[in-house]
Amino acid sequence: MRRVGGVLAALVLLGGVLFAVLHRAPADNGGITVVKGVIGSEKREFFADPEVVAELKAQHLRVDAITTGSWQMADADLTGNDFAFPASLSPAEEIRAKRGVSGEPVRPFYSPLVVIAHAPVAEVLRANGLAARAESGVWTFRMDQYLDAVRRDRNWSDLKDVAGHAELAGAVYVTTTDPATSSSGALHLAEVSYLANERRVVSDEAGVGRVKDLVRKVTAMQGDQKTSSDGPFKDFLSNVGSPLVLVYESQVAALTAQGRPTGDLVVLYPDTTVSSDHTMVGLTDKGKKLADLLRDDAKLRALAVRYGFRPQGDPGAFGAALNAKAGPVFAPDLSAAGIQQAPVPAVKVLNQLVDAAKGK
Repeated sequence: MRRVGGVLAALVLLGGVLFAVLHRAPADNGGITVVKGVIGSEKREFFADPEVVAELKAQHLRVDAITTGSWQMADADLTGNDFAFPASLSPAEEIRAKRGVSGEPVRPFYSPLVVIAHAPVAEVLRANGLAARAESGVWTFRMDQYLDAVRRDRNWSDLKDVAGHAELAGAVYVTTTDPATSSSGALHLAEVSYLANERRVVSDEAGVGRVKDLVRKVTAMQGDQKTSSDGPFKDFLSNVGSPLVLVYESQVAALTAQGRPTGDLVVLYPDTTVSSDHTMVGLTDKGKKLADLLRDDAKLRALAVRYGFRPQGDPGAFGAALNAKAGPVFAPDLSAAGIQQAPVPAVKVLNQLVDAAKGK
């Protein structure tokens, strides 16, 4: 099957290009077991963190990993590897099925898609019913209202309270990455298609036909799209580019956790979103041990939060750590904030949605 290049791939540049995180080396002689694997590049900095390396060493492990696009892992030659660690459950399940791996894959951490805006723009959205702010300070982005605005070709000039906002011109849309080359762009199509299909996951060609006009429109109205979520995110932080940008929560959370400035950035959670489920498939006993450690080890969970991820094994750790710092407000609990999750279609259907979005 033709695969969409980079679909659900790395969150940063170089997605799909193999390169070493740590040099491949034989097992240490000091009681340290080397665990070899393939990871999405969004986890490269996590595994290279000296404290992560030290904690794994205390557990008698050393990770030796190379990176590639998450969906490329399913077709990669994984001979000699102990684990595969893509950024989504779907490719993990495909890897498991192709290689006859028993047992459920482990999801140590995850990150939802969010929309970012500067605070004055968020207030314009709220004044026009496109966003809401809870008493807790958590912002939500109203997807049904947004898609209605897209269908009706609404411009920023059609909205109230836009006077004095020179940056708010042209059509109202959220900037995403190219769904043919980027995971966040492809996941956005999953989200949009689910809502356009009456809150049902698109599962066949008939479903693609029902939603193709809308997925094409939300893509075409953006013009040229960047190949990685890192690009529009950096543009936003530099005060250039679009007023509304789709990114991973982990991109913003990592800056906040590390005490780096974000200005007046506001995180808006789509009321129906999609999460990037970083899911590890243990191909050997060594790989399964590493997966369990990443899920269960308290220090490794805390270090995952440093890189903006939500630990599966400690749901409260993310909110407690992030909201104790200055910066944007994060939702401690997604479901408690009324944020629903849209299912991701099967690979074949997602490819068809990407084709529809690109006008093919």
